[in-house]
Amino acid sequence: MFTFDIKKKEAAMKDTFETPRSPDDHYDAVSRTLHWLMALVFTWSYCTAAAHYLASDSALDKLLWPYHKPAGLLLLVLLILRAGWNLLQRHNRPPSVNRLASFGHGALYALMFLIPTIGLLRQYGSGREFSAFGLTIMQGFEGEKVQWMIDLGRDFHSELGWAMLVLIVGHIGAVILHALRGDTRVLRRMLGKVRRV
Repeated sequence: MFTFDIKKKEAAMKDTFETPRSPDDHYDAVSRTLHWLMALVFTWSYCTAAAHYLASDSALDKLLWPYHKPAGLLLLVLLILRAGWNLLQRHNRPPSVNRLASFGHGALYALMFLIPTIGLLRQYGSGREFSAFGLTIMQGFEGEKVQWMIDLGRDFHSELGWAMLVLIVGHIGAVILHALRGDTRVLRRMLGKVRRV
């Protein structure tokens, strides 16, 4: 009985932290394109946020900050497209690497939705017009502001954004760690089939 319990615990730990031994598989072209496109927009968005946080009112801040909100809106649109595509392809996707990866991906998806949504709520509550990519996303309004929306954005938008950055760094670090251990299958999932010359 004692030996059986130890084996069960070892199996649970293996399922949580180790990559399952499965054939080389990869995500489809649409999933990979959306992933890398979002990675590029995230990089740009965090550059605008870093400039605003570290060099507020500087020339760099004034150059980059106007692109922060449009980038957030674009990320939300891409996320909705990606979530919809994932749902359609749910039976044709590679299995999760392990339970820890599943939890991390779930947390990332939740934050990717919450952060821009909270930002949009704050924008609406302020009563200011919001235009992006030549389109009017929100009409401004006169009168009393919606204070709870402003407070929600003030209290959580930035904090959740930096928390997500920590998760993104952890996500990248996990891929690198797998590669350093000689297991490049995790990286290949988002690179597709690489032709050997």
